Amino acid sequence: MRRGPKAQQREKLSDALNAEQALRGGRLPAGVFNVIIGDGPTTGRALLRHPGVDKVAFTGSTETGIAVMKDAADHLAKVSLELGGKSPNIVFDDADLEAANNGVIAGIFTATVQTWMAGSRLFVQQKAHDELVGRLSERAEAITLGDPFEAGTKMGPVAFKEHLEKVQDAIRAGREEGAELVSCGNRPQEEELKEGYFIEPTIFTQVNNDMGLARDEIFGPVLSVIPFEDEEELVRQANDTHFGLAAGIWTRDVQRAHRVAHALKAGTV
Repeated sequence: MRRGPKAQQREKLSDALNAEQALRGGRLPAGVFNVIIGDGPTTGRALLRHPGVDKVAFTGSTETGIAVMKDAADHLAKVSLELGGKSPNIVFDDADLEAANNGVIAGIFTATVQTWMAGSRLFVQQKAHDELVGRLSERAEAITLGDPFEAGTKMGPVAFKEHLEKVQDAIRAGREEGAELVSCGNRPQEEELKEGYFIEPTIFTQVNNDMGLARDEIFGPVLSVIPFEDEEELVRQANDTHFGLAAGIWTRDVQRAHRVAHALKAGTV
């Protein structure tokens, strides 16, 4: 029997509570590890504003991260934030394209791209562009969708219906903007998948850095491929974003790797 999202959430909550009880059962004193369930505006804000909280770590949207920092600042709590991303994954024409292909696929389609560090903007130097796009398309179309609890599954569903609709809207908008859809982009029609919140791995080419595909965090399995000619153009485009979480560089030239890494405005390269 296939478990629905609510059943899976109950299981996760049960696992968390069992872990808390196990820790309290002998290895840690009461109060060292606690699980508190609630929403952000009530439970989250109460925790943030409590003078006994000395450190806050938050993962989520940029907008919420700003609010978290403001609340924590009222009693000088230290803050670590991991916010939204539109991370540039950069492939120079001297790179090992098979290694880059593997890395790009893992960086964009892992966890159905519901990770803040996903390499959703792929910059490829012109000479390597067509070959790499061909390899990526072949790999994307071979990704098996399905239940994440099954061993053969390579990519699961997005988290909920409204988010699925948001991803579909982004794909439609990308086509309307003039980007070329080269891989998938649809909901699967297999009987066991069509009622789930699945979307096929999607790759767009002919994307420019001004399109919504390149500027907005989709948080779904959509890769935007942007060509570039030289290093200067690449750095300018990669940094032209209001995000700055992460980046990746693929090249055999170690000096260039370090030079570009230092030029990128990203927390992790």
